[in-house]
Amino acid sequence: MKLAKVTRRNLLIGGGAGVGLIVAFLAWPKRDASPLRPRAKEPVFGSFLRIATDGRVTVAVPQTETGQGIWTGLAQIAADELGAAWENIAVEPAPRGSAYLNSIIGRDFDVTTRVTAGSTSVRAFEQPLREAAATARILLCEAAAERWSVRSSECDTDGGFVVHEGKRVGFGEVAEDAARLRPADSPSLRLAEARKLVGQALPRLDLPAKSDGSFRFTSDVRLPRMIYGSVRMAPPGGRLLGFSRENGRRQQGLVDLMVRDQWLGALGHTWWAADKALTRAAPRFGGTDSGDIAALLTERMANGKVEPLFERGDYSQATEGSTPLAATYYSAPTPHHSLEAPAAVARIANGRLEVWAATQIPDLARTAAATAAGMPEGDIELYPMPIGDGSGSGFGLEAITIAVEMAKHSGRPVSLSLAPATAQNHDAVRGPMLMRMTALPAGDGRISAWSSRLVGASGLEASIARAEERKPSGVKLVAASPPYDFPSVRVDGISSDVPIRTGYMRGGEEAMLTFATESFIDELARALHAEPLAFRIGMLGGAPRLAKAIMAAATIGGWDGGAPGSNLGLACATHYGSHIGLLAEATIGADQRIKVSRLVAAVDAGRIVNPGLVRQQIEGGLLAALAAAVVPAPEYVAGMPRATPMRGRGFERLHDVPKIEVELVPSDEPAGGVSGLGLAVLAPAVANAIAAGTGRRLRNLPFDPMSAP
Repeated sequence: MKLAKVTRRNLLIGGGAGVGLIVAFLAWPKRDASPLRPRAKEPVFGSFLRIATDGRVTVAVPQTETGQGIWTGLAQIAADELGAAWENIAVEPAPRGSAYLNSIIGRDFDVTTRVTAGSTSVRAFEQPLREAAATARILLCEAAAERWSVRSSECDTDGGFVVHEGKRVGFGEVAEDAARLRPADSPSLRLAEARKLVGQALPRLDLPAKSDGSFRFTSDVRLPRMIYGSVRMAPPGGRLLGFSRENGRRQQGLVDLMVRDQWLGALGHTWWAADKALTRAAPRFGGTDSGDIAALLTERMANGKVEPLFERGDYSQATEGSTPLAATYYSAPTPHHSLEAPAAVARIANGRLEVWAATQIPDLARTAAATAAGMPEGDIELYPMPIGDGSGSGFGLEAITIAVEMAKHSGRPVSLSLAPATAQNHDAVRGPMLMRMTALPAGDGRISAWSSRLVGASGLEASIARAEERKPSGVKLVAASPPYDFPSVRVDGISSDVPIRTGYMRGGEEAMLTFATESFIDELARALHAEPLAFRIGMLGGAPRLAKAIMAAATIGGWDGGAPGSNLGLACATHYGSHIGLLAEATIGADQRIKVSRLVAAVDAGRIVNPGLVRQQIEGGLLAALAAAVVPAPEYVAGMPRATPMRGRGFERLHDVPKIEVELVPSDEPAGGVSGLGLAVLAPAVANAIAAGTGRRLRNLPFDPMSAP
């Protein structure tokens, strides 16, 4: 039997002709129909795994591909448990359905929806994927065993075949027979030593198409009779005050102008014509002053409502009559610096609405599209497209709702893309955070009591709340406690409304808290005349995996003790079930800009599915965090970040990118998340290196060496 080959052409087609077997990740649903859509006479058993009669295996992936490689990682888990050939694996974005909910985000943020965020994809779907694949494997073995008149327990799968004592049959040949069998309630999973694909750096399924430009993003969608849209939007809480209709209509290629209270849109035969028409129309909007955000958080720190986030021991009693050491850190609102502008394509035909959009919240996006169209959700089909930027910017719904309104108004399919300046103006930035850290040293040189008080605006919670059209419930920290074994710990939070729009960013609020924690630990070590690495290790007795990670980074990086005059700094963190240690080599140049020349990371992410993906995520996260740390914060006008050209923002040139080394620490522990790890430790490691080399302590993000004490 000749196996079908996955190419860039059929990557997202999947299935092939004559699909024979569909399997669910979770327990076999006998009462719920599968959300997958097989062709005529194709039996349906579940929601996630499909085996075609030509042997191709298609995995329906619930999580959005944002460049993190999750289409490859989750498919690799399924292929390994199933015993499939990697070259015969295809993927497709999962359609709507209750089986695709992210259980970890649902638990932490009290929502029932699909969300790609928080480094949760493997953690949320590894086990159900393995159960689905194991179920399919058992059914295939049973079908083949019937043909051969042998026991199914004596059969196994390997490379896309069912095998038994020299005999073999391709998956496709027995898929339809397997579909007629009753699956086991509790499928037996492969033992670790029997896995052949998990743990290998297999090639990414999406890489060939991305390399030659054939991979399709939202703006690549083309439909018959389609026209193009652009838009200018009012600031948060603002409205459209006026524009020149006459000048706008002079633009050649313009189809129509659309006027709404909060935006002015243009439709054209090309996107360029639509956008130029808006420039000619020169819309004017009203908004409110952003004010001094840092001063606002300072006032809230003093007078806001305090909510306990974590407590161990009795901090008040431990510090009674003492004066703890203290420092305050600040992270300014941080833009996503996205390369892909928000976009959506909408088509209304035959009483149904179709939407193509890059979104990390597809279920909520579908609801928003239905509201904008004034149609029942049952008449809406949303196709979640991959996102060309892994910063966490795929939570906005404005492009979707405006594209739907434009399609409804024009009666034609509409492709809407926001202009770069508009996208920057309306970016839901990572919220600001002010962090007051205090600690009381003990006589043995350790820390006996620790307190963190945080005030800021929510991130992921704000994005979800905005999509659900409700008020955010406040700052939510999934990991509020420090990793160190302090006898007494108190972490408090104060939520604050800010006059700007905030949202989720890769790394979350935990990245800002880690900046303050690891910077303050370094300050304490130096104040107590302790060597920073030994100081940390002495308080990581309850976190041996983290201690091993930072020791590995220090050893590989050639840690010199961090004495005054050194240009090395350390930081470590435990997030998403993973652990990371980082050594940074950094200096301040003659131009007073920070220069990071080398980064050495050691990562314990538990049982790693694909080492190549992990390395890519750590490297990409470190570089994203470096940009967030050194690119100056934008000026805010009327509640919006002022747009600036990419070339004018201070990004590092290619030749300035630091050398990055990533060591993966072997572990048999459950798989952890990695996407946000690099963003947590970069800023404190660099700040600690600068403090060692220059004596300047950088307590504000983004860094401003000129203002450092």
